[in-house]
Amino acid sequence: MNKYEAEFSNLVRSFRKKHMGKGPSHITTTFCKNWAICEMEGNLSPVEKFIASEKDGRQMLREARTQMVKEIYKKHRPYEMEELLGSNFVELFVDIDIEKDVGMSIFVFEDNVEKKFNGRSY
Repeated sequence: MNKYEAEFSNLVRSFRKKHMGKGPSHITTTFCKNWAICEMEGNLSPVEKFIASEKDGRQMLREARTQMVKEIYKKHRPYEMEELLGSNFVELFVDIDIEKDVGMSIFVFEDNVEKKFNGRSY
């Protein structure tokens, strides 16, 4: 990760902590074209881990987690991320593997952030 990807990871963690009460314990961000791809570990709270101990709980938790995260970003625009990247946030794709407690979020921006911050062009 370069320094901008690391700073983006920190912004994701603080945003989630502020709006969800807990942020991931570890985030790795990679810029690819107009995407900021975040791989996240340690997402679940102790209560969520308890719920995930049952199969029905895992499915319910996965659906709730993915939809909740998308809704939070719709209601609370990530201005700090936009400011860091100098680009408007467009959309968010989210998924999580409840059993492994590993999630992925793909933030879509208007501009090619990879070219801007990694010097590569496509």
